[in-house]
Amino acid sequence: MIITSELAMEKEKMDLKDEANGEEEEEEEDPSSSTLLDLTSYQLHDLDSVELPLTLTELDLTSNRLSTLDPRIQHLSLLNKLSLRQNLITDDAVLPLSSWTSLSQLQELVLRDNHLKKIPDVTIFKKLLVFDVSFNEITSLHGLSSVSNTLKELYVSKNEVPKIEEIHHFHQLSILELGSNKLRVMENLQNLTNLEELWLGRNRIKVINLCGLKCIKKISLQSNRLTTMTGLEGCIALEELYLSHNGISKMEGLSSLVNLRVLDVSSNKLTSIDDIQNLMQLEDLWLNDNQIESLEGISEAVAGSKEKLTTIYLEKNPCAKSPNYTAVLREIFPNIQQIDSNVFS
Repeated sequence: MIITSELAMEKEKMDLKDEANGEEEEEEEDPSSSTLLDLTSYQLHDLDSVELPLTLTELDLTSNRLSTLDPRIQHLSLLNKLSLRQNLITDDAVLPLSSWTSLSQLQELVLRDNHLKKIPDVTIFKKLLVFDVSFNEITSLHGLSSVSNTLKELYVSKNEVPKIEEIHHFHQLSILELGSNKLRVMENLQNLTNLEELWLGRNRIKVINLCGLKCIKKISLQSNRLTTMTGLEGCIALEELYLSHNGISKMEGLSSLVNLRVLDVSSNKLTSIDDIQNLMQLEDLWLNDNQIESLEGISEAVAGSKEKLTTIYLEKNPCAKSPNYTAVLREIFPNIQQIDSNVFS
């Protein structure tokens, strides 16, 4: 009977120790009182050989071959976390969840990397904090309107979603991950007043629109269709900004982002470094794969962060071919630890 890999290994160690030392065998922990059951990567097709103690608060079934939900799961009334990541779960297979009211206390539900084509019905989970349906085949966010407004983290990356919708009631949401979808417009974000992280990389977005949000600390819009970075001016709490692999030709709208620590504008069409001279907290600056011609003026361009900056990437710009390229940058930035791939002790 499978219990957990950790428990099995621990028992083996105890048996070996007793055999070597002649000690009396220690009493084995009663598996019926377990609170965590981790069956990651057991390649199980079902749970018939597995004991499911009613005391479980966490059940991790990641990386198996499950295509149905074991009906015994519905009796785990103490369950807080359920992970079915990387299985063979379909829309029909997940249907029973919607009626398993004994699981209503569930706080974290992970259905990442399965075969879902729509948002499953999770209405009964009134205390849900984390909901992950990334890496599926979901074509719409329809169904999110019935998800509990207690939600703090929502992951729907790597699907086929064309529109941001049905998220207006998530006032407690702190992380929203919608990367690798088919989004063209940033919209319906205005009620997410506690949002701190917004991940929208690998979409088809042309214009930045944060809908008035000001608490965001991390934004990723990598690999979109942006030609300008305007639209970020009000995000004064922003600490990390990722805009690589777009078509941006000018650095602008950045001067008000006084808390910015990480700025990635690599793989764009920049010809100069602008609008960051007052950013006193900047530590990481990624400018590689652009069209910046010269290192002349870089000292003034980053005047506010010369002492703070520890990492800068400028490779694959014309300026990276300048004589004494590395020496010049090390002189400008006295506390630099990394220039491109070169790390300094």
